[in-house]
Amino acid sequence: MAEKKTAKVALHMIEPRATEKTYLEQAKRTYVFPVKLSTSKQEVIKMVEKEFNVTVTDVRTLIRNGKKTKFSKGKHAYPGITHRQDKKFAYVTLKEGDSIKVFEEPEDNKTSAKEAKADKKAKKADKNAGKENK
Repeated sequence: MAEKKTAKVALHMIEPRATEKTYLEQAKRTYVFPVKLSTSKQEVIKMVEKEFNVTVTDVRTLIRNGKKTKFSKGKHAYPGITHRQDKKFAYVTLKEGDSIKVFEEPEDNKTSAKEAKADKKAKKADKNAGKENK
């Protein structure tokens, strides 16, 4: 007996891009996610809502074509041109009031960074005081 095979949507972990351009988009409640070329808008909505517990209002997708790159196998070999892989990005707009933390750091890291700066300043002051005493 032949069994029916059903296609399952492979939900995988997705992370929003953390760049300057996407940081500006977050003011409009829009987040950018790199996704597989075969991923549909409905699949993106399911992944984002499940992963971050937010409500998605709009999804736009963009496919960036891979750049041409030249290659050569040696000094006298025939050079050629190949292409890098295409990339697909999903621009996801969330419901007002929802957000995803991308750029924010935990409070513990911020305080430890301040303490490290204070320690460096104290060490420099000690070195300078030691030079003046000589």
